[in-house]
Amino acid sequence: MKEGTVKFFNETKGFGFVKETSSGQEYFVHVSGLVDQIRENDSITFELKEGKKGLNAVNVRVAS
Repeated sequence: MKEGTVKFFNETKGFGFVKETSSGQEYFVHVSGLVDQIRENDSITFELKEGKKGLNAVNVRVAS
């Protein structure tokens, strides 16, 4: 599992971006890839999966 923070998330449209802590890389996240509800600046853990336009964050959980 990778660690990061929620940079942006639009609940109405169901998507946003997360930033990986170790690399600073940003990834697209869709509501279908969420395990927990997320908000901007939440600390999260996630996995990466190849999507239509590159890597997407999936299995996104709020870090405990």
